[in-house]
Amino acid sequence: MNMHSNYIIHEITPLSDKDCFYIADRRKTEFTYPLHSHNECEINYIENAEGVRRIVGDSVETIGKYDLTLITGEELEHVWEQHECQSKDIREITIQFSQDLFFGNFLHKNQFASIRKMLDNGRKGINFPMNTIMKVYPMIDSLSSEESGFHAVIKFLNILYELSLCDNYRTLASSSFAQIDDGSDSRRVRKIYQYINTHYKKEIRLDELSDQIGMTPVAFSRFFKLRSGKTVSDYIIDIRLGHATRLLADTTNSIAEICFDCGFNNLSNFNRIFKKRKGCSPKEFRENYRKKKMII
Repeated sequence: MNMHSNYIIHEITPLSDKDCFYIADRRKTEFTYPLHSHNECEINYIENAEGVRRIVGDSVETIGKYDLTLITGEELEHVWEQHECQSKDIREITIQFSQDLFFGNFLHKNQFASIRKMLDNGRKGINFPMNTIMKVYPMIDSLSSEESGFHAVIKFLNILYELSLCDNYRTLASSSFAQIDDGSDSRRVRKIYQYINTHYKKEIRLDELSDQIGMTPVAFSRFFKLRSGKTVSDYIIDIRLGHATRLLADTTNSIAEICFDCGFNNLSNFNRIFKKRKGCSPKEFRENYRKKKMII
């Protein structure tokens, strides 16, 4: 993809409303399709493409030889760019399926609990580790050649189930960029998330947060790290960066305006943190997201 593309494409996929899924198994020499989104869920397996840059929302990463990603967010922009990839024998398998594949309450049956959770987390994009890729590879590899439509659907459901059993997949885009709520079973954690999301533009002190749930600052810090997996300061930075990346993508506000509007009080500090967390400067990130919506 050209880093200075003027379009984010909203793709109309080939998936028919009479089919459970659509699969494309391609051999290619380069990635040329631009930044895009679509209504359908997507599993994307890529092989022999070390050096390709994967962008999912505000996540920007360079992939290794194998990459397996699930995206279920309807408007979550994503792209695989050629970047530093020198391979001329790339294999890409894309499986797209409708959000309403699991009709009625089917997905809410107990047997689908792990798939349901994974599809929900997939609204931010999910990347799977190598051991999971190797586990599902035989099924993905043979799916497009399955002659029986019924058996193909069963194999596809098996792929979803095996992926959902992975306990160490990574979500990619930030919640604030993907514009979804962080799920949590803890009422106290949800209260803190809500407070931070409401007040991220201002200075947030540790004692303010701990007072929200009646804890001392020290006890609260331990509690929050245990429940969220992040320190309080790291979580606040992630929320602010998520809002900043969304403004970089959706507005023409200056980088300085965005910096201060998202709670950062120092432009050079904002640039440094952004570069460290996102792997590129705010200016470079914006160039990936020059917005002029287009439907094809």
